[in-house]
Amino acid sequence: MMKLIILDRDGVINEDSDEYIKSPEEWIPIPGSLDAIALLNHAGYAVAIASNQSGIAWGYFNIEALAAMNVKMSDMLSQLGGRIDAMVFCPHGPKDGCDCRKPKPGMLIEIGNRFKVSLSKVFFVGDNINDLKAARAAGVIPVLVRTGKGKQTAALLDQDDFADVKVYDSLADVANSILEDQS
Repeated sequence: MMKLIILDRDGVINEDSDEYIKSPEEWIPIPGSLDAIALLNHAGYAVAIASNQSGIAWGYFNIEALAAMNVKMSDMLSQLGGRIDAMVFCPHGPKDGCDCRKPKPGMLIEIGNRFKVSLSKVFFVGDNINDLKAARAAGVIPVLVRTGKGKQTAALLDQDDFADVKVYDSLADVANSILEDQS
């Protein structure tokens, strides 16, 4: 059976910004995150990304800039022997009414279909409440990291019916925990 993990990008893999990540120069990996992806790859995991990128809808950056950021991430990962197996993003704004923008489950379902796996045993690692809501809506196991917006989100878990969600300090801690559970 294929082992798959789905990650949000901004705030989980790279530093986030309220002003949006608009260029490869602004795309800065969170310490340990790329090593964590490579570690998961080496353990047989396919790694997919599901990311809202409404900065495209707002005109802050274009699809070419997003592609350049993803190339930077892929190049840095390949130096560690890691890779991203699929990148799915929503370019829409909050009022566009699409099915892909988290908290809707469209991107996660698309990834499940692409890899032909049941999502019930797949983890989705995010840093905000919309990531957790999308995971629940898609039947994926939600995981929260305290990087990005995660610290603020962790404070909301009890009141938002997400008290059972596992919370980790970083993607590196998530990867280590998953691999320890398997051994």
